[in-house]
Amino acid sequence: MSLETDLGSTVSVHAENIGGIDETTVSISRGITALIGQNATNRTSLLQAIAGALGSDHVTLKSDAEEGETSLVVGEETFTRRLRRKNGTVTRGGDPYPTDSELVDLYAVLLEDNEVRRAVRQGRDLRDLIMRPVDTEAIRREIGTLVDERQRIDEELDRLDALADELPDLEAERSRLESELSDAEERLEAKRAEREGRKTDEGDRSPSERGDVLDERLASLRAARSDLESVEEDLRVEHKSLESFREDYEAAEEQYESLSVPDDDRLSVIEERIEGLRERKRSLESTISELGRVVQFNKERLEESGPELLAGLSDGAAADEHATSRLVAEGTTTCWTCGSEVERDSIAETVEQLRELRQRKRSERAEVAERIADLGEEADELQKRHEERDRLASRLEELAGELERREETVETLEERRTELETRIEELETTVEQLQEAQQDELLSLQQEVSELTFERDRLTERLADIEADIERIESELESREELQARRDEISGELTDLRTRIDRIQTEAVEGFNTHMAAVLDRLEYDNIARVWIESTERTVSEGNHRVTEETFDLHVVRPSESGATYEDSVDHLSESEREVVGLVVALAGYLVHDVQEEVPFMLLDSLEMIDGDRLAKLVSYLNEYVLFLVVVLLPDHAEAFEGPDAPEHRRITEV
Repeated sequence: MSLETDLGSTVSVHAENIGGIDETTVSISRGITALIGQNATNRTSLLQAIAGALGSDHVTLKSDAEEGETSLVVGEETFTRRLRRKNGTVTRGGDPYPTDSELVDLYAVLLEDNEVRRAVRQGRDLRDLIMRPVDTEAIRREIGTLVDERQRIDEELDRLDALADELPDLEAERSRLESELSDAEERLEAKRAEREGRKTDEGDRSPSERGDVLDERLASLRAARSDLESVEEDLRVEHKSLESFREDYEAAEEQYESLSVPDDDRLSVIEERIEGLRERKRSLESTISELGRVVQFNKERLEESGPELLAGLSDGAAADEHATSRLVAEGTTTCWTCGSEVERDSIAETVEQLRELRQRKRSERAEVAERIADLGEEADELQKRHEERDRLASRLEELAGELERREETVETLEERRTELETRIEELETTVEQLQEAQQDELLSLQQEVSELTFERDRLTERLADIEADIERIESELESREELQARRDEISGELTDLRTRIDRIQTEAVEGFNTHMAAVLDRLEYDNIARVWIESTERTVSEGNHRVTEETFDLHVVRPSESGATYEDSVDHLSESEREVVGLVVALAGYLVHDVQEEVPFMLLDSLEMIDGDRLAKLVSYLNEYVLFLVVVLLPDHAEAFEGPDAPEHRRITEV
């Protein structure tokens, strides 16, 4: 689909029993569309409907409905998503927009629970989210295919080089044959002239029948000798080729036998274990994230109950005794979870237990990650051995077939050579007998002419064979330049594939930093000088090993009262600032993965933390990169979109 020509200026969204919507149809214009209203007015439900038609799973069925549907009319095509409730489970079907749903969820559907925005809020590493759409397994498979193709081209280029090495000898042989042929023709013409002179001297005397028989036998002898020479040349070539193929077969067989047989059952077990470990890792990451939020929540509540108590908890093991004393001194407090009176030291102890549990989960996650990496390396090695054995087995089968065919050819040629040698021996005996019986000088001259004719014809045939070989080799060598160009192209593609991950990572970091600088410039934050991402490597402990991992470190620089700048902790970003950073990270992912070329939509919700004026400027900036930008606004925020400097947009107040 050509986005600029096929999309048109508007798209139509129809939703039935989606979120809180009974049924509605809304047109979305190119540019900015603002859904304005208070909370609980189905604006988020409409975004869910659009997201569902785009392929996202973040769409919910109305609680009192058994079936629902959302559709998106784009140009002349309609994309649908159907939801059906059965036995308490909602299943999804239909024919949604043809794109990767993960790209949509990560970078286009930027609702409150968007994973990129949540990662920024929680201070998590952003690299995994930015690099997640990169299919490293597909890249590895493509590299393997290209390496195999380049190897085949190298083998063909080696063969052509060998042919090219034969050309000088063939050309020298051609020159020699041309010289010998010229000499043979001169001697033949001289002998013919001598014979014709002898015929004139003898008048009209006709040759005897024995002379006719001798000519016939001499012609047969010449033909047989020519055939024998051709057969012997063919045998020489076939023997040389057969020897070369045997050497190739022995080398391939030795290489094949040197490879141990891969254990397919082990590979299947490893893949199952890796999948199970990945599921365990995702579960641990979710648990760690939840525990972090619980600890943070309780820290904040404890701070409200007594800042000095929180200070005691935050100072680590050295301050445990002081914190406990304060808790006992303060007595009891009202539990913010159940409302009952509880001992404060009981709450503090529970928080500390949660921290220890979170640390244990982190250690377990590191051990699981190490196991996944080890199993992955073992699986890769098994797969490589399996593929190499398959390739060698196929090569051995091919060589065996070729050896059998050439051995049959050699056997046939040797039988033909024996037949010709017998035939020549018989003809030579016959000719010798005829010569003994016929010593006439004219017949002797005729015999010499016949022998010279045979010599000339033999040289002519040999020269024709050499010229045919030269022409064939030169014709095959014409493909060498094209093969070399393809080899260079493959080498370039391999370099591109092997550096693609690093390149995408670099583009993502540079894209974020560029857009973040532009956004900060527009939003005019007085207390932020710069926010940027730095790609770094760090060595961490995973079980008993030290490993290197890449991370995206987020940096914040603030101006001081004196005008100088200093680097501040990311944890000190306000909620508004974190939301802005999250949206810019999503925009960087949207652009670096070319999402705009497949999904020309971006959906924004839950922006209450950003003040209206800055939100208007931010939306205006995002609109420069997205064809269809749909944003949910509260009425207070919508006022910032009414001024002369506000971005041009279309308003929808009823859904």
